[in-house]
Amino acid sequence: MKEKFINYIHQHKLFSKKDKILLGVSGGMDSVAMCELFFIAGFDFGIAHCNFQLRAEESAEDEKFVKQLALKYNVPFFCIQFQTSKVAASSKVSTQMAARKLRYDWFEKIRMEHKYSHVAVAHHSDDDVETFFINLLRGTGLAGLAGINPKRGYLVRPLLFASRNEIEQFIHSGNLIYREDSSNSSSKYIRNKVRHNLIPLMKQINPSITKTVKDEIYRLKQANQIFMQAIEEKKRKLLFKSATDASYSLAIDELKKLDPLQTWLYEFLSPFNFNIESVNEIISAFDSISGKQFFSSSHRIVKDREFLIISPIPQIKPVEATLIEEHTQKIDSPFNIEFIKIKKNDAFKIIAKPEIAFLDLAKIEFPLQIRKWKLGDKFIPLGMTGYKKISDFLIDLKISVIDKEQVYVLQSGNDIAWIIGHRLDNRFKISKETEQVYQAEVKKTH
Repeated sequence: MKEKFINYIHQHKLFSKKDKILLGVSGGMDSVAMCELFFIAGFDFGIAHCNFQLRAEESAEDEKFVKQLALKYNVPFFCIQFQTSKVAASSKVSTQMAARKLRYDWFEKIRMEHKYSHVAVAHHSDDDVETFFINLLRGTGLAGLAGINPKRGYLVRPLLFASRNEIEQFIHSGNLIYREDSSNSSSKYIRNKVRHNLIPLMKQINPSITKTVKDEIYRLKQANQIFMQAIEEKKRKLLFKSATDASYSLAIDELKKLDPLQTWLYEFLSPFNFNIESVNEIISAFDSISGKQFFSSSHRIVKDREFLIISPIPQIKPVEATLIEEHTQKIDSPFNIEFIKIKKNDAFKIIAKPEIAFLDLAKIEFPLQIRKWKLGDKFIPLGMTGYKKISDFLIDLKISVIDKEQVYVLQSGNDIAWIIGHRLDNRFKISKETEQVYQAEVKKTH
């Protein structure tokens, strides 16, 4: 068992001998076996235990047991107690989902704080088979049927080479003590239903069902590797990251050329937490008007004229105007702008750049305000005599919905003096009668 364990770690490049590993230990048979294997293989490790307080005294006894296990191996011990049921209720998720998130978030916190290179959990090959059926029952893509990954980021699963029977034999041969989790026999959880009901029933049809599924997982894993290589290659050609913010764009005309479109688009968007229902809605909106929005738990997609624009859901904060007094020379928020007064003489020349505005100082009413534009705002564009709504002006410029949200105005009194970076208001322009010029310049940050 020790040799298989070490070989599996080397084969999948999970970690090296010099790495320090944090073990997630429940006290059950699998995690106890993992501790023993780490110890006899000579790896440097610590133990982390989550008390989810779901089984009253039994949970407290598990915590005491794992603490003693850490003392036995003379390794660091970390423990936390969670109000799991309350978290699940407030988050409106299942107890299992809440426990999973609490566990892995805390593991990562401990890993970072105490400089562990990886977190190891004790999933084995029978867990892989159960996960195959769970994902199949819930509905999944190819990746969901390709088994549990031995390594994902900092998370490693060094026992995936072993079956439940092999782990039992290892435990008994070493006279190792472990805790029995009473919830493992409960039919309340889907994994237990698969383990205790579905798989035994399937063994009546195919006694070798476990081996059959493991073989299929292996083939599906290889097929998924080929599939994902094709997805990544196409993604590099079609999914473009903005140079200025955290958004991405996909050209709608290029997407329409893909077949099957639903599958391609789902694979492009699933990393942003969009599900297949959202993908179908997005495809249906390809030929609709601009501005329609779609949301996942973390991102939104705006259907623009020619592109799908993907961006993180913005944190909504109250927007306050930035006041510019007459003596103000520079501001740093919402962006860097410098203000100077210039005496207009024969040497003065207007520089035609969108990031610079030249205004007649005598026409300005201080304090000026810098704020985001809003519906209903209007101004008289430079060179025109009549009012134009800013919303219409931005449409004429074909500015995307995402970029519109980042448009600010410079306001003098009740009038818009400048749509910053785009157009000056005609009422504030430099004329023959101008004596002093007020210059506002947006400075790029590096």
